[in-house]
Amino acid sequence: MRVVLLGAPGSGKGTVAKVLVERTGTPHISTGDMLRAALAAGTPLGVKAREYMESGRLVPDDVVIGLTRNRLGQSDCLSRGYILDGFPRTVPQAEALSVVLSDLGSDIQAVFNLQVSRPALVERLSGRRVCKSCGAIYHVVNMPSKVEGVCDVCGGELYQRADDQPATVENRLDVYEVQTKPLIEYYRNVGLLYPIEGDKGVQAVFESIIHTLDAIGKVARNQA
Repeated sequence: MRVVLLGAPGSGKGTVAKVLVERTGTPHISTGDMLRAALAAGTPLGVKAREYMESGRLVPDDVVIGLTRNRLGQSDCLSRGYILDGFPRTVPQAEALSVVLSDLGSDIQAVFNLQVSRPALVERLSGRRVCKSCGAIYHVVNMPSKVEGVCDVCGGELYQRADDQPATVENRLDVYEVQTKPLIEYYRNVGLLYPIEGDKGVQAVFESIIHTLDAIGKVARNQA
């Protein structure tokens, strides 16, 4: 499996990726994980990334692409594929990723765009609550704590993060749409984009992805 997961904040990319990993054993690749690993290991790219992160600046594309090249070149990705979660985010990143994969002798099978209605995204994100003490995550509708406002794990106070306030959520979604629309068109134009209805739940999304990959595999075998 060699796929990219796209989707707005709250679309469930991380949850879907987790299920795919559990059921297929495919490595899950996210920029956040790569950055944390590089920082912890003190690699040259990690040191460079730290300079930007500590000053509050975005980590530049060349650093992220370098981390991605290193990760995708590791044995588990070369033998079992990869699930790229939320990366690339822009057309230049997608073009750079294509060069990396070409160098590695790999290619993307499919780019799955998890489509969730805007009202559902706002509800998912604005309903999230986080424990101040242990960081456990809840949702007022989908996964409420046993006692309102109290963490089931440690008894700490639950709160709503500033970036989960409805007005902030709306702005995050606006930014995502502006930044990602060209990327979606890019992958549609190269024939790799597959829309997935993310409103139907994790199991339905998983089955849609597996069904699509099976169909892609059959076409490839017939053309061989």
